[in-house]
Amino acid sequence: MSSRAHRSARHGRRSRRGLRIPVIAAGVATVAALGAAWAGTQALRSPGSTAASAASSASASASVEAQPRTELAPGTVFVPPADPSSAPATPSASAPAPPAEARGSAGASPSPAGLKPGPAAAAPAAKREPAASAPKTTAKAAFAPGYDSAADGQQALDAALRAAAADGKQVLLDFGANWCGNCKAADKVFGQPATNALLNDSYHLVKIDIGSQNSANFSILRKYSSGGGSYKMPVLIVLSPPGTVRTDTHQSGNPALTADGLGSFLRQWS
Repeated sequence: MSSRAHRSARHGRRSRRGLRIPVIAAGVATVAALGAAWAGTQALRSPGSTAASAASSASASASVEAQPRTELAPGTVFVPPADPSSAPATPSASAPAPPAEARGSAGASPSPAGLKPGPAAAAPAAKREPAASAPKTTAKAAFAPGYDSAADGQQALDAALRAAAADGKQVLLDFGANWCGNCKAADKVFGQPATNALLNDSYHLVKIDIGSQNSANFSILRKYSSGGGSYKMPVLIVLSPPGTVRTDTHQSGNPALTADGLGSFLRQWS
């Protein structure tokens, strides 16, 4: 009986040891699986954040590109604002001229010692004949449509201001572009005989190209029409003979580009 009980106890211990090994193996496998999962999470964390940031940047770029771009209206040109660093230096004041008395004493020859200079003999006055007055004629310049992109706008403006100072006419600045439909419409009206007669009688016309992105011509435009930004062409600016702005269609708006509209504009500011 004791022998049978002893054998039964040993068999029970073997059975429990047999059951314990699979349980331990299953636990080890579970721990290994958890460790592998944790390691994979750590390995994927950094690339995942980079991918997320890249995806965020791509989304932001896509949203920026999806936004509608501001486009200029037809017949409009963008003029960048003036660069303060490129402003010309203020000219220095010139030295004052010496007084007339000093100039006269400096140029006179010294008198000999002890002699008093006598009165100078008066030269006989030359008899002047009255000059015949030439008949005043007004040259009828042929109107040239379009804008010369190779022309020196400042040189043309200076010549017009000198002519205006001499004859008292106004200076009409016409800023435009050869591809501008409104400018072509205005040119057709300026070329008509009645409108061309108004131009020749009262104005010196200076056409300046701003459609070819000429920075020098942009500077002229900014000088007489302050600011910068979008300009609807043609920009018509009337200057008085001294060069002061009388009207600027960038501020006031263009007249109707017809014979009546432009004719009324020219008569108003002549």
